[in-house]
Amino acid sequence: MITWRRVTEGDFPLLRHWLAQPHVARWWNHDTSAAGVARDFGPVARGEEPAEDLLVLLDGRPLGLVQRSRFADYPAYRDELAAVTEVTGGTMTLDYLIGDPEQVGRGHGPRMIRALVRATWRDHPYAPAVVIPVPVANRASWRALEKAGLRRVAEGELEPDSPAAGRAHYVYRATRPARPGATGDARPGSG
Repeated sequence: MITWRRVTEGDFPLLRHWLAQPHVARWWNHDTSAAGVARDFGPVARGEEPAEDLLVLLDGRPLGLVQRSRFADYPAYRDELAAVTEVTGGTMTLDYLIGDPEQVGRGHGPRMIRALVRATWRDHPYAPAVVIPVPVANRASWRALEKAGLRRVAEGELEPDSPAAGRAHYVYRATRPARPGATGDARPGSG
C-alpha cells in the first residue's frame, strides 16, 4: 500500500542518501551535504515555504519523495512553463523520485504518481490540473507519467534541474475529473 506523510528534519539523512544515489543524482542535481539538504528542504519542513515535501511509503517503508506545489506560489517557474503550455490559476505540479535503487523498475513510480494526483484533487479542491514537465532524456520518468494516466500535452525547451537532463522537455497533464452533477462550479480566485 502506498501512503505518505510530510517530510520532517528527521528525514534529512535519508534524503541525503537518496539524492546521492546515481539513479537520482543524474536528474536531481542536489547538494547532498547536511547543510545543502537542510537549506533545500528545511523551509518546507518547517512550514516556511508553501510547497509540500512528502515522504512516500510502500507498506510502511520509505520508498520515495514527492514534492507537490502550486505554480502560483512560484511565479518564475510558472512563467517559464507558460511559454510552453497553458498554466491556469491553481494548477499544481509534482516532482518525484524513487530513492531505493532496489525498488526502481518495479512499477512503483506510476502507482505513486497516480495516488498523489488523486490525493491532489482532495487536498487542493480548486486545483484544475496537475502539470508536470519532464526532461525528454528521462524516459523512465515520462513513461511512469504515461502509465499513471497523464497525457503529454506539449514539448519545449525549459531550464533543466540537472545539466545531464538537457533543455528538451515533455509536459504532461492530468485534468481534474468532472464532479458528478457539477455544472460550472464557481471557484474562488486561486492564483
